Amino acid sequence: MINLGEYNTLEILRDTEPGLFLGDGNEGEVLLPNRYVPKVFEIGDKIEVFVYLDNEERPVATTDHPYIIKGDFALLRCNQVTEYGAFLDWGLVKELFCPFREQAFKMKAGGWYLVHCYLDDETERLVASSKTNHFLDNKELTVAQFDEVDLIVSHPSELGMNVIVNKMHLGLVFNDDIYKDISVGDRLKGIIKKVRPDNKLDISLNQIGYRNIEPNAEHILFELQDNGGFLPLHDKSSPEDIKKHLQMSKKSFKKAIGTLYKERQITIESDGIRLV
Repeated sequence: MINLGEYNTLEILRDTEPGLFLGDGNEGEVLLPNRYVPKVFEIGDKIEVFVYLDNEERPVATTDHPYIIKGDFALLRCNQVTEYGAFLDWGLVKELFCPFREQAFKMKAGGWYLVHCYLDDETERLVASSKTNHFLDNKELTVAQFDEVDLIVSHPSELGMNVIVNKMHLGLVFNDDIYKDISVGDRLKGIIKKVRPDNKLDISLNQIGYRNIEPNAEHILFELQDNGGFLPLHDKSSPEDIKKHLQMSKKSFKKAIGTLYKERQITIESDGIRLV
């Protein structure tokens, strides 16, 4: 089956005047126009192409790489707005259409917008939508606390910056956790800092020291960030106080802060521990 909006590895079936016809091994065929035909090829060779609809709504293949594919998110420039909707530059000859109903805010020519690309069931065309939250779901999470995740910066809020997590979920980086300039459309790595009871995801961009340390040390780092960089706990604290604040044993706590101290991520003071 030849899939629209995706990369397909197809077989060269025959060479014709308009270009090469490619097949999927079944009955599906698609044209690769002459402008994309490789200089050297043989009938039967396999070639990877992206398939979409041309200006006459016919499936066509290209060796160009679009800025976005079906199911993905990307920041695209609006080339023009007509009576039908907006047309976005996605790196291909034919522009990507975004109907008015799929615009979170009315698009303007020259503007940049974060959009999701999907196959419209009614028209069977690839279209864009800037209503990106409609394509995210936190009801059933596929991530857990301390997981490293891929992020796409979505849109700002009063609390911080909303991010798309692994192209599936919505998360939030709080203002206090933003230590560098980030913009809508940026692709970043992050850590699931906290999973809230309503499945909302708190995200941290600070990955220094998180990768090769034990989970208890990660937990203490996150708690330090949540409490202004200081916790009133130390090796003389009672097991009850440690359990109350961190839900871990005193033995685990001492081991974790020892690790963090050796990595110079905390200082141990007389009245507690402080984030460096």
